Amino acid sequence: MKRFSEYMNEWLYGKEGYYSTFKSIGREGDFYTAVSTSRFFGATISHYMISLIKSGKLNQDLHLIEIGAHQGYLLADMIEWIAQEAPELLDTMKFGIIERFDSLKEAQQNYFKNRFGDAIELNHYSDPSEVNAKEAFIVANEIFDAFACDLIYKQKIALVDEETHTIHFEGEDEEVFEIANRYGQTKGEVAKGYESFASSLYKAAQKIVFATFDYGEKEPRTDFSIRIYKGHEVYPLFEEGLDLKSLFGKSDITYDVNFSHLIDAFEENGFSTYAYKTQLRALTEYGLPELLEQLAKLGNQTLYLRELNKIKTLIDPTIMGERFKLVEFHKNIS
Repeated sequence: MKRFSEYMNEWLYGKEGYYSTFKSIGREGDFYTAVSTSRFFGATISHYMISLIKSGKLNQDLHLIEIGAHQGYLLADMIEWIAQEAPELLDTMKFGIIERFDSLKEAQQNYFKNRFGDAIELNHYSDPSEVNAKEAFIVANEIFDAFACDLIYKQKIALVDEETHTIHFEGEDEEVFEIANRYGQTKGEVAKGYESFASSLYKAAQKIVFATFDYGEKEPRTDFSIRIYKGHEVYPLFEEGLDLKSLFGKSDITYDVNFSHLIDAFEENGFSTYAYKTQLRALTEYGLPELLEQLAKLGNQTLYLRELNKIKTLIDPTIMGERFKLVEFHKNIS
């Protein structure tokens, strides 16, 4: 028997795991993300970062780093916007991705080569502590929902029979129960990796702005949210008749983030929480309306309407706008 967090880690990050090799996102993949929906997602974050440089909160020679980059779409979209709004920064900034899988590093390098030629140098790091920068703006989209978690129910944690892939609530772990009790959880998902990740990220630079988007709430659910995405179909983990053995490593598995736990983990490791808000509010305050005005001024009505429809998905309260949240953490930012 293996505890569920180990089972999930192998499912996603093992040798044959779902994220160990490049997977399509969007229409051809198993799910959509904000990045695959519209390039204005990255452009808006970039616009906000540039505003921090203009206001003196960050310097021109900072590192722009993405974590959980998939092929590198978000970082590339951000760089593309920098080239339009503040091209001089391309000569002073450094760009990088934190990625542990060599196959994905190669895919990211190839993507940047195809998109930018030799104009952009892409640096890779296996761990946040390797960045070792003076200043860094770090961005992540939907990474914490993919941290391996334990499942709790009636003061037991889930164990998995590796042969049958069946789940049994028979395990014990006082650390998991302590976290669960802190947030009033008696049933659901508990991630133990947030603290160690925050500790590693804190070492990435002397000054840090870390903006991360994910889905969940500050109040943990009173039930299981863990689910599987396959071909844009959603399957609750405990759905009757679900064949976990056939889905193992071949589909995405995810759950709602307990943002109270995430925020506490970062604050316990030295970060201050600058903002927690819905994606709708975050993108609006980051400057999305200004970018839309610029697009409208180009005079191409077809282009404007096409992009506007994509952006609606990002901010519509019934789709991504309210369900997805931004948390922005700071280190030594005044």
